[in-house]
Amino acid sequence: MDEIPGDEIFGDQAELAERLLAALGSDGDDGSHDRSHLLRVWRNATAIAEQEPACDRAVLTAAVILHDCVAVEKNSPQRSQASRLASVHARGILAGFGWDGSRIDAAAHAIEAHSFSAGVAPETVEARIVQDADRLDAIGAIGVARCFYVAGRMGSSLYDPADPTAANRDLDDRTFALDHFGAKLFKVAANFQTKAGQALADSRTRMMRGFVQALLDEVGGLDELGGGNE
Repeated sequence: MDEIPGDEIFGDQAELAERLLAALGSDGDDGSHDRSHLLRVWRNATAIAEQEPACDRAVLTAAVILHDCVAVEKNSPQRSQASRLASVHARGILAGFGWDGSRIDAAAHAIEAHSFSAGVAPETVEARIVQDADRLDAIGAIGVARCFYVAGRMGSSLYDPADPTAANRDLDDRTFALDHFGAKLFKVAANFQTKAGQALADSRTRMMRGFVQALLDEVGGLDELGGGNE
């Protein structure tokens, strides 16, 4: 991937960001969790942090850049452990930078708490921001793109041609990409931690609903996708 212009994106955290990105090494082959994902999450995080003055920007930077430092596929049996594995790895990186224990703990907690599947409640302002910032990248226009990208990696179909709205079957997002909106993405906005994050999530959810309705119109499924009102 091309070199990231740190000063333009990370501002006064550019030096730290450069060291953290170097510690990550090169991108893997997952285009939904590459460097561009980190940059989007950082932009989300800084937008939210503008309304959270007590935030430690260095801890926030470390947590954002390292939150996916251990790669686990969506369909892996270890998926629920991904953020815990990342937090452990991040501790080693930050200890190597000479960080003190309390700041390492803060960054590690924010990393572990960001994940849907981990079920860890965010207890600090940095953890709440990182969780919201990462979840914003799962919804909206980029969320639509990532949904179908991941479905392609997993070998899923776009939708069920016999019942695209899941009116007479259970949602099955491992088999049909469209089902992921009702199974998960439409529900994401219900669990945001910050006021700024919530406003952005509501806007992005409206965009996704419009996309799904347009897709259903084109494939002949005129009813709302199953699970969308849960």
